[in-house]
Order: sequence, then C-alpha cells, then structure tokens
Amino acid sequence: VPRNYNPALHPFEVAREYTRALNATKLERVFAKPFLSSLDGHRDGVNCMAKHPKSLSTVLSGACDGEVKIWNLTKRQCIRTIQAHEGFVRGMCARFCGTSFFTVGDDKTVKQWKMECPEYGEEEEPIHTILGKTVYTGIDHHWKEPVFATCGHQVDIWDEQRTSPKCSLTWGFDSISSVKFNPIETYLLGSCASDRNIVLYDMRKSTPLKKVILNMRTNTLCWNPMEAFIFTAANEDYNLYTFDMRFLESPVMVHMDHVSAVLDVDYSPTGKEFVSASFDKSIRIFPVDKGHSR
Repeated sequence: VPRNYNPALHPFEVAREYTRALNATKLERVFAKPFLSSLDGHRDGVNCMAKHPKSLSTVLSGACDGEVKIWNLTKRQCIRTIQAHEGFVRGMCARFCGTSFFTVGDDKTVKQWKMECPEYGEEEEPIHTILGKTVYTGIDHHWKEPVFATCGHQVDIWDEQRTSPKCSLTWGFDSISSVKFNPIETYLLGSCASDRNIVLYDMRKSTPLKKVILNMRTNTLCWNPMEAFIFTAANEDYNLYTFDMRFLESPVMVHMDHVSAVLDVDYSPTGKEFVSASFDKSIRIFPVDKGHSR
C-alpha cells in the first residue's frame, strides 16, 4: 500500500494513534488473566491442600496416588516429595507452629511428618503413625494446643502423644466429610456430614452443640478468621451459605454465582473475602457481605 507521509494530509494522526493505543491497553486489561503459574509434578489428581501457618510461600498438596508434595511459591517449584500413603491422601493439615504436618489416607492411618527435609543419609520416615479402625476422610489441627481432630465414621479428638482418641463425637450415624477448628474460639469445631447436616462441637464438653440441616449436602466449611462465630459452608446446591453459629435458623448471607456444586471454600486472612472452587471448573472470590462474586 503506498503511503503519503505528508502531515497535512493526516491532521488527526496523533489523536487517532493515541485512541488506538488506549483501546489496545484497555483490551489487554480486559483479557488479562489473574493466572500466575502452575505447579506441575503430581502424577495423579490433587485431592487436598494445606497452607503453612507461619510461611506464606509454603503450600502442601496431597494426591490420589498417596504422594505429598511441598511447594515453594516464590520459586514455584517442588521442594520435597513424600510417598505418604497407600491409596488416596484424604486430608492434610499443618501443626500451628509449622514444624510438622499431618496426613490421613485410605490406608486407615494418620501420619505426622517433619516440615523440614531429612538430613543427608536420613530416611524419609513419619514421626508418628497411628493406625485407626476406619478410613479417615479429613483432619484439622487445633490452633493453640497439641490436639487434632479427624473425621470419618465419627469425629475423633486426638492428643498428639497418644495412639487412641481422647474422645469421639457423634450425632446420628453417617460419614463425615470434613472437620474444621475455629481459629478464634479454638475449642469449637464444625463438621459436615453426608446426611446434609452441619454439626458444631465443643471440645471441652466433648459433646455436639448444634446442628443445622440444609436441603442438600455440604461439602466443606470454613471459619472466618476475624469474626469468631461466622462460618461459610460450600453446598451441593450451587450456593455458599454464611451462618452465624448463634442463630442457625437462617443464614446471614447466601452467595450465588456458581452453576454447579461448590466443592471447597477458604477465607482470606482479613476475613473480608473468601474464595470458592466449584465443579463448574471456576474459582470465584466473594466479599463476605455480598451475594455475588467479584
């Protein structure tokens, strides 16, 4: 195409180019993805994750082939790989001090591992192994004391020094999919059962406290780290429900936007927002007081 560079023939060239550049920048912002990088290395599906309580750059993940990997997020690479269980890794949690972490698997065992890599020539062995009677589907650690809870057939509260549970909590008879300790009122814990219940327990009284029955099953729940009595439940009916545990008659807020079952939920440390993951292959960030995701 022949082009005449005489500026008299193109009086608005600068303005036109400026508009084009501005549109291009706007479109780049529109199409920008928040995705940073992927952590590759698992040979099977990733079944559970855990955060390090003290180090922001450390994340643990457990896979369906029983493998546990520890990742460094700043370098975005795997620091360490452990063959932890036979079969699935069903749940993981880090100890509140960050020196060790716990895994439960399909082989009916609870194992405690060191967070640091083993020394040269040292075997990759768990610190403790507890052999249980049933398959455990989830685990969570107390925020201040050497106590952890597992769930499965019932909710068991364990002391780290002992191989049998301190107490077992049940309400009804059904498998429990996840259990979470309250980060503020640390003796409270909540669990989700597959008979559509969310049950709250008090560790000191070793009895269940309250129960709320929803229309469909709740996959997991997460406590607000800033407000002691607020928790959010991820439900199969495509919604998330934020409850105040003092008034369980109706939820404080119903968060809608997902178009399939919500599988997982986790709060930001500020307690102002939470992130949810769904079967519709999307991750959404919700403000706590809004019904729709941002």
